[in-house]
Amino acid sequence: MTTQPLATGDPLRLGPYRLLGVLGEGGMGKVYVGRDDSGAPAAVKVLRPELAHDQHLAQRFVREADMARAVTSKGVARVLGAQTEGGRPWIAAEFLAGPTLDQAVRAYGPMDVPTVRALAAQLARTLHDIHAAGLVHRDLKPANIVLTSTGPRIIDFGIARPEHGLTLTTTGQIPVTPGYGAPEQVLGQRVGPASDVFSLGAVLAYAASGRRAFDGGHVAAVQYEVVHGTPDLTLVPPELQTLIGPCLAKDPAFRPAPPQVAEAFAPPKGADRAWRKGPLAEDIKRRETATKRLAAPADTVVASTAPSRRRFLTGAAVGVAVLGAGGGAGAWWLNRGEAKSPTADVPPAVAAPEAAFISIIDTAYGEVPKPLWGPFDVAAAEGELPLPVRDVVIVQAKTGGLLALSVTNGKERWRAKDIEADAGFVSVADRLVVGVDKKGVLNAFVASTGAPVWQTQSDVDDVLAADDTHVYLVTKDNELRAVDAWTLSTTWTRPMPSPRSQNGAAKAAVGRKRLVIHGRDGHVAALYTETGETDWEVRDQGTAGQAPALGDNTAYLGGNKLTARRLDRGDFLWDEKSHSGDTGPGWGTPAADGDHVVAIDSYNAYRYSTMVDVRFPVSDWYEVLDGTGLGTVSPPAVAGSTVWVHAPDNSHVQVLHRTTHDRLFQAKMKREGSYQLASAGNRVFIARGGRIAAMPVYGV
Repeated sequence: MTTQPLATGDPLRLGPYRLLGVLGEGGMGKVYVGRDDSGAPAAVKVLRPELAHDQHLAQRFVREADMARAVTSKGVARVLGAQTEGGRPWIAAEFLAGPTLDQAVRAYGPMDVPTVRALAAQLARTLHDIHAAGLVHRDLKPANIVLTSTGPRIIDFGIARPEHGLTLTTTGQIPVTPGYGAPEQVLGQRVGPASDVFSLGAVLAYAASGRRAFDGGHVAAVQYEVVHGTPDLTLVPPELQTLIGPCLAKDPAFRPAPPQVAEAFAPPKGADRAWRKGPLAEDIKRRETATKRLAAPADTVVASTAPSRRRFLTGAAVGVAVLGAGGGAGAWWLNRGEAKSPTADVPPAVAAPEAAFISIIDTAYGEVPKPLWGPFDVAAAEGELPLPVRDVVIVQAKTGGLLALSVTNGKERWRAKDIEADAGFVSVADRLVVGVDKKGVLNAFVASTGAPVWQTQSDVDDVLAADDTHVYLVTKDNELRAVDAWTLSTTWTRPMPSPRSQNGAAKAAVGRKRLVIHGRDGHVAALYTETGETDWEVRDQGTAGQAPALGDNTAYLGGNKLTARRLDRGDFLWDEKSHSGDTGPGWGTPAADGDHVVAIDSYNAYRYSTMVDVRFPVSDWYEVLDGTGLGTVSPPAVAGSTVWVHAPDNSHVQVLHRTTHDRLFQAKMKREGSYQLASAGNRVFIARGGRIAAMPVYGV
């Protein structure tokens, strides 16, 4: 996060701190970067002038400092000072040179088991210290945990309360982060230390899997899952599931106390190596170096070729300020060390705007809802599938290159004219869009704005897939390569599992630290993303170019049979032969739907699920589609309560109810050619013959 210069009305000095720039601001106040007379940096949070006269808010603001001061644990951020000056309360706290847990998982992927154990043990001990001081944190979440070279630190006591204090708001208004607050917190009931343990369990589930244990299409759905649902721990390693599960008990009485958590998670020797070695440790070290530069005395001599200190402070990414600017917003971090990383200024992923559901009850049978926007004649006919990336959807442009459209109104956001879209384009952590240009050079752009970030490699033929850290590509020499999207280093290179084909490139998907590649020779290989070594393989799967679809821990493969394999081991689960024989493409690219899969075989659409120890698919439903033809390998789309499937002759798209398979309506688009579907944010993007539109979906 870059600092901004001080504006008119901003104080120049508060107590011993000279203010140098603005780190951020929120509903309650601003956070400045300051430096005391010795050069030590601090994060200084100041209540907004228009709120300072509110005695209740001012007392709450000052109480935040008192709360944090009451905790002497090394696992929290140290409060340096607090007072009211000129009628405006302020709090100063130490800088923490490290990324938040949220940012670390997004950048480097889920943590391994030993690291999660170390994280759990240290956080549990810190929570014990917080509770021993008579407090409940009440807002423990990944964004309020900063990873430093000495381990995790808990920040932001903005909504902390005495252990036996009642809430200050009515039910439904409690300041709790969806998916991390305990059920009793959501319901407005009395909150105690056990509530922090529930939040700890949710945090550890995220650290181990990269996704929330409780999720939903909107805030109310997430909170409902917290109160009534079962936590989704399917991506959490089994040995951690048994430890995290008790922390997420609905009844506070059944949750372990923090010392019990620390004992249960007792890490093996050297488990804290993540803070000392590896990419995360290097990230922390860069931020520590930048903090030392920031803390240098003001009269430090700077070479004429270097930026001035003022320019450095207002243009650099500055270190973690441990005080939120309001609303629980928390930490700011360093992204610049002695040598600037090519990805130092890449902003966090923007919020994903969701469309409102439409009501099936209020819609006449067969009535086609109006598009949210479009259709617009801007895409290439028969191009690559649309790629939704948070607030934009990336398409292959009609005039060549990549085109990013706003998901909310379809307006052009940016273009990358020199990118060879036919060679594939991918998203890295929803922050970067990566493609290859006509010279074989890999290019990265900020997903939301299109700002160029870096160029690397020069022998790229196809871009296969990406996860939160790496781009997986095929070189002109038919080698498979993993390139770190944040450091630009090559992690590994190996021969491509499949030979080249004149029918096009292989298709791939990434999940559970496996890169699953479906070659045009019908050979499927799942490789470890860390090393490139082969984990499991499937032969003779089909040659029509179907892409793998990955569920929570299942890989679904189209082709001459629809195959389900366990993703992390390759265990055979079931398969179903195609009924189209040798005349058609077989099963098209499937679409994973939670614990189910939707796939089309010629003119039949099916929804299957998997049962334990049953070696055949469980059919939820199937639908005979209107129209004659052999079908398409393009995937269907699943969104809300709807499933969108292609007619076998590509005359229309049939929209079915997700669970009952009732026919809802047919979506048609002028032009010729096959339909291409993608879904995100309660929208279905539908393209055909160069036109693209965004359609709403039913919620129930």
